[in-house]
Amino acid sequence: MKILIVRHGDPDYSIDSLTEKGWKEAEYLSERLCRLDVKEFCVSPLGRAKDTASFTLKKLNRTAVEYEWLQEVRTRIRRPDVKEKKMILWDWLPKDWTMDERYYRYDAWYDTEIMKEAKAKEEYDWITGNFDRFLKEHGYVREGHYYRAEAPNNDTFVFFCHFGVGCMLLSHLFSVSPMVLLHSLCAAPASVTTVVTEERRKGIASFRMTSYADISHLYVHNEPPAFAARFCECYENKDERHD
Repeated sequence: MKILIVRHGDPDYSIDSLTEKGWKEAEYLSERLCRLDVKEFCVSPLGRAKDTASFTLKKLNRTAVEYEWLQEVRTRIRRPDVKEKKMILWDWLPKDWTMDERYYRYDAWYDTEIMKEAKAKEEYDWITGNFDRFLKEHGYVREGHYYRAEAPNNDTFVFFCHFGVGCMLLSHLFSVSPMVLLHSLCAAPASVTTVVTEERRKGIASFRMTSYADISHLYVHNEPPAFAARFCECYENKDERHD
């Protein structure tokens, strides 16, 4: 099995769609995806993901199955330095979250006061539980930290979704804390992450990432990546996002 996790194109969050650049990115992305033999296209219910998928689906005369659990992570936390409002789960300052070793642990990241208040584990379990149901329907059943390959296959599935939920899915597949991925990885808009099964012994499968946040389809068109996923490279870079 092969799963492609596609982040939506450059977003216009005010209308839950894409910017002019984002529409171009979706077009270039479709040129790549249309070359693949895809078993099923899956899409988040949010507009920016659906719009990103639209070029590919139209060219192939295909439809996508909409899954609620592919929407962006809904958890909001009270960040230690900004307690007056709730913020997204992956926007913490390093000096804050890295001070608590529990955030590095797959079995403890959700055990802090901040995460408990935000019901982060409930959201994580909802996403990953539904993901496991999807995998089971397509031949792979979770068994501890690996999968029983009950109906192993070479099928390809494409998920049009979001950065945060993508990290949650990878966290589950690799049994690592999502906090580490959310704050260490960066998926540019319209990027493609690929994970594949490995069945080295009959009936026992695990997932391995062959590429993360690939944007070669943009570079082919001399289209630079959007900055939407990142913060300033240097603090003095005043034209780049700090917060």
